[in-house]
Formats: sequence, structure tokens, C-alpha cells
Amino acid sequence: MTFLLQSGGTVTRPTFWQISAVGEAVFYYLAAVTIAVLVYGVYERFARYSRGTDDWFDRVDDLGERVMSAAKIVISNEKQFNRDLVGGLMHAFIMWGFLTLLIGTTILAIDMDFYRKLTGDSFFVGDFYLSYSLVMDAMGLLFVVGLGVALYRRYVVRNERLFGPNSSAEDHLFVWALFVLGVGGYLTEGVRILGQDFPSFETVSFVGWFVADVLAVAGVTPEMARAFYPITWWAHAAVAFVFIAAIPYAKPFHMISSFANVVTRDEKAGQRLPGVPADLDAETGAESIDSFSWKELLDQDACTKCGRCTAACPAHASGRPLSPRDVILDLKNYRQDLDAGRTDEVDIIADGGTSVIDSETMESCMACMACMDACPVEIEHLKSFTRMHRQLTDQGDVDPNVQDMFQNVMQRGNTFGNAPGDRADWADDLAFDLEDARETEVEYLWYVGDYPSYDDRNKKVARSLARLFEHADVSFGILFEDEKYDGNDLRRLGEEFLYVDLAGHHVETFDDCEFEKIVCTDPHSFNTFKNEYPEVDFSEFADDPMMGFEYGDDWNADGEIDVLHWTQVVEELVADGRLGLRGTELDYTVTYHDPCHLGRYNDEYEAPRELIRATGCDLHEMPRNRSDSFCCGGGGGGLWMDIEEETKPSEERMREALEDTDAGDAVEKFVVACPMCMTMYEDGRKTGGYEDDIEVVDVAELLVEAVETHGVEIDAEAGDGAAAPADD
Repeated sequence: MTFLLQSGGTVTRPTFWQISAVGEAVFYYLAAVTIAVLVYGVYERFARYSRGTDDWFDRVDDLGERVMSAAKIVISNEKQFNRDLVGGLMHAFIMWGFLTLLIGTTILAIDMDFYRKLTGDSFFVGDFYLSYSLVMDAMGLLFVVGLGVALYRRYVVRNERLFGPNSSAEDHLFVWALFVLGVGGYLTEGVRILGQDFPSFETVSFVGWFVADVLAVAGVTPEMARAFYPITWWAHAAVAFVFIAAIPYAKPFHMISSFANVVTRDEKAGQRLPGVPADLDAETGAESIDSFSWKELLDQDACTKCGRCTAACPAHASGRPLSPRDVILDLKNYRQDLDAGRTDEVDIIADGGTSVIDSETMESCMACMACMDACPVEIEHLKSFTRMHRQLTDQGDVDPNVQDMFQNVMQRGNTFGNAPGDRADWADDLAFDLEDARETEVEYLWYVGDYPSYDDRNKKVARSLARLFEHADVSFGILFEDEKYDGNDLRRLGEEFLYVDLAGHHVETFDDCEFEKIVCTDPHSFNTFKNEYPEVDFSEFADDPMMGFEYGDDWNADGEIDVLHWTQVVEELVADGRLGLRGTELDYTVTYHDPCHLGRYNDEYEAPRELIRATGCDLHEMPRNRSDSFCCGGGGGGLWMDIEEETKPSEERMREALEDTDAGDAVEKFVVACPMCMTMYEDGRKTGGYEDDIEVVDVAELLVEAVETHGVEIDAEAGDGAAAPADD
């Protein structure tokens, strides 16, 4: 089994050079034990997931397609390059190198333990061997270089996001073990090449040849190399055996769990949240660790502690007590300690005390989905966070302001607690009447939303949008007092049954109207109508006397009704020339903020930008834009909470607009496309001292001003004079 070049002139290398027959037997015994420990450990880890609850949809349907898609994502490392080019290259080098070395070792085992025994020959010779050696040396070098970068970032640069309260010795052991494996392999190869007196064909093993040259220059003779080789060989083998056996029991398990996590990911994670059974007594929160679904338990094991989620989290950046990574890891550590008997069972989440997660931590979450967008292994943070919010609601540990909002919605159908009959009063100042979609067939059923209906600043936006629709001769109508709060943020705060009641009311109302499409002012409404209402099984609740609806069908399950954000509708109107814009009307220098629920949630980035450009404004992008946009701070209930923070997210965003955009302090207007964003940024402009520096406007307001530069009075508000004619 040696296939020595010296004995037969064959281009190959000995497999167990300088290792005795007894040594071979010991090696195979240790290899068998290692594999047994690995297999048993992996089985135990996956068996533990069976104690978690089931999800409301099948995560392993079309398994073959899921595996292929996950393999593409993992092998390409596409998620690793998000927000961190160096980190992406580093991980790619490590992973590609590791996989190549694993495949190479497997090929060698097939030749040694199967092919040779079956045929008495070997394919590990000649051109195959030379190609094999070249590829293994090249990819192994990438492996070592990647690990070198990892060590540099961890110990020299001390990348802040790599450290935290859940950092432990295993993090250091993991990266050092891989580095020792990579370097040890080259040292073993170099000692062998030197001990064999530099076979000429081994130049293809260019790294090993270099190591052999270095050893020779250092005074190591071939005789010394032959004597020393068994020590380096066994040391390398021992490190490999320990590393492989430890995979299920420490950080290396993420190499398996992360892939499984990508395979079982929900493509609509965050856009939709887990439903709730009609049984009011059903446990849907986080009463115990086994209340979490098996996928949420897998999420915990898939976490690599990279800290990308925490680095992207606007709540963390604002000084709030939230680190998405540490919430996931705290849950994992508690589960493992509980299983091992190292701790007693405590509350998962509570207001103070000895709970695993403090309520203040979850109240800090803005539900912006930045953590999920940044995560390279598809952890669905928001799903676990929502489960804990539900538990807080069940326990009554809810922020008093949020509780007041719940009461307003329950009693009045809106978050302000205002009279439902006043909902359409914002339209009183319009010079035209709005159609009632309950009585008249329209093309667009316009869901106006709470803030455009009741908040004075956002009423101006609603009127601007109505005037645009009217000017473009759009057939649209509203629901007047039958419109209630959409429930999006209320659901993310854990009040699931009130959300279902609101959803049932709306789909029942929609069913009684004649329209073609739904258009929403608010991206939050847009998201919940488009992605969440179709997920509700209304038949489970229709007969419940506590629910205020009788609708018992699925709603829009096949997407037969288009649900649109208003910018998508108006973009088409502009493209069709129905607003008469030439793209030269305004000359403001502006920047635009991507709303989370329009951008990250629903991947709509271009419609608002096209509308801004259509006005002639000079648009300068924020440094953090599109999927990397920084939340205004209003999501996840933040709009209703008084949270102590070092700097409000809205204030930071104002600073960024004026200091970090290419235009700097030349930016005149901060453009938004969301009523919540408008509210938060108007507040941040005041509290941050930016009132004299920048104006916050909605895209709709820019469009109205642009249209009116042609001297066209687009149904001006009652009491207003017509717009002054502009010079053409």
C-alpha cells in the first residue's frame, strides 16, 4: 500500500510512510471511534429539535430544490459578502479550502480502502496524483490565508462585533484548531518531501515544497526528517480526530446546523409571522424553551456568533439594551444548561427578575428586520422575538403606553383613540369629494391608515396623495369609518387575537366592496395586507363570539387582488404621462430614506426614487440605503414607547443626511414614503436641533409641488389660492 516512486517509478506518494502496521491499525481504530462520536453527537443534536413545536407551514417541502438552493447560497458565500467584503472573502477562503481538503481526504480514503482492495491497483498515481496535489496545495493555501485574516481581525484589529457576553473559549479554540490543521498539514507534507530527498514531481505541491526548502535551510537533514515525520503525522492526525469528534458538541456544529438552517428557511420570513390557533388557551408564546418551534431551536444552534445582526441593529446602535445575537445565544445557552441540569427552569422573558431575556430588551426591537437581512445563515430573529412579545402580552408585562394603544384599538378601532366617525375628516379641506368604496365601484380601494387619518402632519400627505389621484383621473375610494387600524405593529407586539379581529373586519369589508386593487399609504399596511392577511385561517375564528366578524374563507390566498404601496401606483401614472411631469420642475438637493416595510420587507426600492427623479430633484443617496437602511425607530411599537437611548435613531439619521451624504449640508429636504417615518423624523429634527437645517417631506408632497410649477391648480385645498404660474 505504499506505491513508492523509488520502488516502482510511479508518480505518487506513500500513504502511511514511516508508519508501522500497528500504527495503521491504531489509526483506523481512532478514525472509527471519531466517526461514531460524530454521528452520535449529530443525531442527538437533531433529535433535540423534536421537542420544539411544529411550524404552521411545511419547511421541508420540495426538499431537493431546497437543498440545491441552499448549496448555491452556502458555496457561493453570497450572504457573507453582505456589508463586509473582507469578511466575505475570508469566510469564502476558509470554507472553500476546508471543503476541498475534506473532499481530497475522502478521495484518498476511497482509493485506499475500497478501490485498491477491489482492484489491487490505485488511481492515486500519475496525472491524477499531480492534479490532486496541485489543487490541494492551492486550496489549502487559501484556507490558511483565510484563517490568518480571521486571526488578524480577532486579535489585532479586535473587530468589536466578534466579542460579547456570549464569547467563550470555544470561539478561540475553533479558529486556532482550524489554523493548526492547515499549517500542520503543510508541515507534515514538507517533512515528507524533505525526507524523500525532494522527488522532482513534488514541485506541484508548491507550498509543501517551500516548507521543505525552509526546513532544509534551517538545517534539517533528510535523515532527521524521516525520524521526525511520524511525530508530525500523528500530531496532525490527533488534531483532526479531536476536531471532527468535537463538531456536534461545540462551535464547529454550525458547519452542519447552518446548512440545515438555510435549507429550511422561510422565503417570507419577517413578512409573515406564525399564525395562532383559534383555541384561546393554546400556548403560542414563550412559556418554556420547548414552546419555541424546532426551527427556532435550530436557529439558536446555527448562530456562529459573527455579530453581523447586532452590528446592523439600529436599536443596539442607539444604546438600547438589545443585541439580536445575544438574545439568540442566551436562549441557546439556557436550553443547553437546562438539558444538562446546570440550571433550574426560569421564565423565558419577564419584566426584571431572573428571566432569560428581560422585557426591556424585547421592547427595544424595532421589527425592522435588519438583523435578518444581515444574517448569513438565515436565522429568523423576528419569529422568536414575536413569540416572546406574545408571552409578555399573555403575562401582562406590556409597556403602559403600548397597553393604552391596545385599548384604543379595541375600543375605537384606531391607535389614537379618536372617534371612528372622524376618520375621514382629513379630506374636508379638499376641493372635491372622495368616493365611498363601500357604495361605488372603483379601480383602487385606498386604505389611508391611522396616521394619515388622524395625525395633523400626515393629514397633509394624505391630502397631497388624494390630489395626485384626482389630477391623474384615478378611480379610487376609501372606507370612511369602516377603515380601522391595519394591525401590523400591534401583531409584532404580541397582541395576536386583536390583530385577527382587525384582519377579519377588513377582509369582510373588502369582500363587500367592488374594486380591482388595494393601494396603501403606509408600508406597514401594505406589508400586512399583502403578506399576512392571506396567511390567516379566518374559518378558525369566524364562529368565535369574541371576534367581530363572520368571514370564513381564505382571503387573497392566490394573490388575485393586487396590493400596492401608493408609490408603485403613482410611478405608473408618471410613466404614462398622467401627471405631466418633465423631470425638470424642482431643483432641490434631497436625500431619501428607505422605509423598512417597503424596502427590506418587500424589496421595493426603485418606485420612490423614480418619483423623486421625476420631479427634477437632485437625489443624493444616504450611505446606508436600500437593504442597509437605518430604521427610523418607530417600528415594533417604538412609535408609542418612551425609550431612553443615547441618540434617537431619527436624530442619527438626520445627522447622516447632513454630514455623510455626498451633498453634505447642501441637502435641503429629507424625503420619506411612510407616515411613521414622517412622525419619527419630524420629532428627530426637533430634538436633534436640525429644524433650521433640513425639511422632512413626503414623496407625495414633492410631486404636488412639481406638478404645480406648471401653473396647474391640482384641486387645491379649500381656502388655498391656486398655485402661482411658473415661467416655462
